[in-house]
Amino acid sequence: MNLQSKTDEAFMLRAIDLSKRGFPAPNPHVGCVITDGIRILGEGWHDHAGGPHAEIVALKEAGDSARGATAYVTLEPCNHFGRTPPCTQALLDAGIKRVVVACSDPNPVAAGGLALLQERGIETHLGLLEDLASKANEMWLTAMRERRPYIVIKAAVSLDGRIALSSGESQWITGSAARKASHRLRAECGAVLVGRKTVEVDNPKLTARLRGVVNQPVRIVLDPSHRIGPDRNVFDASAPTMHLFHNSFGLSAEGGQFDPVQICKVLFDRGIRGVLVEGGATTIAGFVRAGLVDRIELFMAPVLLGDGPSWMDRLQVLHLADAPRFQVQSVKKLSGDLQVTLTR
Repeated sequence: MNLQSKTDEAFMLRAIDLSKRGFPAPNPHVGCVITDGIRILGEGWHDHAGGPHAEIVALKEAGDSARGATAYVTLEPCNHFGRTPPCTQALLDAGIKRVVVACSDPNPVAAGGLALLQERGIETHLGLLEDLASKANEMWLTAMRERRPYIVIKAAVSLDGRIALSSGESQWITGSAARKASHRLRAECGAVLVGRKTVEVDNPKLTARLRGVVNQPVRIVLDPSHRIGPDRNVFDASAPTMHLFHNSFGLSAEGGQFDPVQICKVLFDRGIRGVLVEGGATTIAGFVRAGLVDRIELFMAPVLLGDGPSWMDRLQVLHLADAPRFQVQSVKKLSGDLQVTLTR
């Protein structure tokens, strides 16, 4: 690679840290650092879809000092006109002489940036701290690789796995810190999905009420029989909504249920790269049975609710050997609650 290992890694680590900022869904997380080899001249990240890309922010901060400098970017610079012009051309126009990239771009529409830079005489390197950069951009990279949205299941439950009392009362099982974390998940995924019963019982807004969110997540409502009226909160003007019912968006709901695989195809084809599935139990179980769940975020309150509904009572596993298994990635204390993160 011909990289000055400690120096190059230090600058790329900074770019990776920057890439974790903002809520760019459905776009990728990207960070960029521009340096003369000693000092950071400019840095940036992709804050939100429709906003400037990380390279553009960093180049603007660096100004004329970018000429002859090195750019460290966590994802291959884009090479196409989308909502914004290609970053490759901006790097060329700024006089950047060397570009170090962590991950190649798997998106066939935007790929080819490094090849173009090489053709124009720019020194390029690919693969520095690729694993770390990929982890910071896991949702988008998984979606592009598998050609479906990255699916996150979220549930707020009691110690005995209940999502409500037997009377139906459910607000609030967990505290304000857990609810804030849930809003962050909505913004990070860029889309939130619920079933008909959740809309009818809870009438949620499903918005991300969090500072720094520019684009509200797309609200996706599964309503196979088209029973929900337009007076519900999910159809207000605060965020875009996709109302999925039989024969909408080419979907079939024969037997009163959607095929989660078909749902994922429809969503991916419409540009959605991450989905937070918030419920209810039938909806969650459908995605688990289909093997589509990438991550589970379980918010657990230290309370017992008895014989209320469970967040996973529709899975119907007959043999232990067939039970879906996940790996515990972290357990975090949120005030008086716990946030358990699991991956497949």
